[in-house]
Amino acid sequence: MSVPQPPEPIPGARLLFSLDPAVSHLNHGSFGAVPIGVQRAQQRLRDEMEANPLRFFTQGLVDRIAHTRRHLAGFLGADPDGSALVGNTTTGVAVVLQSLGLQAGDEVLSTDHGYGAVSLAIQRECRRTGAVSRVLPIPLAASDEQIVQTIRAGLRPGRTRLLVVDQLTSATAKLFPAAAIVGVAREHGVPVLVDAAHAPGMLGTTVSSIGAEFWVGNLHKWAYAPRGTALLAVAPQWRDRIEPLVVSWEQDSGFPARIEWQATLDYTSWLAAPAGLFTLRSLGVDRVRAHNAALAAYGQRVVGDALGVPPAHLPDPGGPGVALRLIPLPAGTAATIDAARTLQTRIGERLAAEVAVMSWNGRGWLRLGGQVYNTADEYERLAARLPALLAQR
Repeated sequence: MSVPQPPEPIPGARLLFSLDPAVSHLNHGSFGAVPIGVQRAQQRLRDEMEANPLRFFTQGLVDRIAHTRRHLAGFLGADPDGSALVGNTTTGVAVVLQSLGLQAGDEVLSTDHGYGAVSLAIQRECRRTGAVSRVLPIPLAASDEQIVQTIRAGLRPGRTRLLVVDQLTSATAKLFPAAAIVGVAREHGVPVLVDAAHAPGMLGTTVSSIGAEFWVGNLHKWAYAPRGTALLAVAPQWRDRIEPLVVSWEQDSGFPARIEWQATLDYTSWLAAPAGLFTLRSLGVDRVRAHNAALAAYGQRVVGDALGVPPAHLPDPGGPGVALRLIPLPAGTAATIDAARTLQTRIGERLAAEVAVMSWNGRGWLRLGGQVYNTADEYERLAARLPALLAQR
């Protein structure tokens, strides 16, 4: 099989970012990259805040936050009145977990593809309440039908109080059939929390089409918002039960204000988030999605070939538009979390390439992303130099 051709670069896109040109930034999925125009929009808001902090926080800020939420929720296809801005996906997950009222004998069900911090949050809430965390193993090559059937068989109606699933997994870059999973869980009366950390901006699926009781996704990854911007969407029957992690002055206002208002939080990241969507729309949403997915697929194949991985052994994310790709590392490489972190640092320092190195199910994996500021030659340089680095034990 021939290597797929990389997409044509989007003219001028690289100049929108202030990234160090001496480094190949191939890991957009971890922390994103904020366009210069969005940085400036946030700085103007910070200047406004610092010019008169009392006025900024006490005159109209709640309404400005609500207006921003309506804008972001509209882009994502979520109900603005049933959504709340939060700092990140893990914050939204924590809000949901502590609002459930878990008790001894209850269980929270998740899969072994879950994000590490989310798994830790589940474990902590279960320790605090006496509930049980149960994890379903799902093979990396599982089809959508197999995923749904595994989850169907794993549900325990009357005991499973929450099912937590990823829309696009972080550790394995795999697209899960979220809407189908929600449908199966609803048949058994089990609410679903969808971890959609990578969905906003990358995937075209709307929140309403998934239909989960809880959905939370970051806009500071693929939607070009400043870091610390995420949206938590909650189904109508749950909204009155959702409590903030910290009580503040909007507590009696109910959802979503009680979640959003956190006293002297720096709200400028939220208020500047629409500028990120403006940048995405200016480049062309569909154009960006297609470009990034094609570039990630090219990088996966080029680096995979360099490492001697047959194309058939390169994981397929399972859906169009996915701008994250996984490559298996040689056996024994990055098999633990600590080893993966060490290798990731070595690649960054010695090859001037920022990548994600993951340890999943006892094996090391290289995760590459594609973004409008990336070019094909960055993956080619990594492919040319990575085998020698991995050979140095």
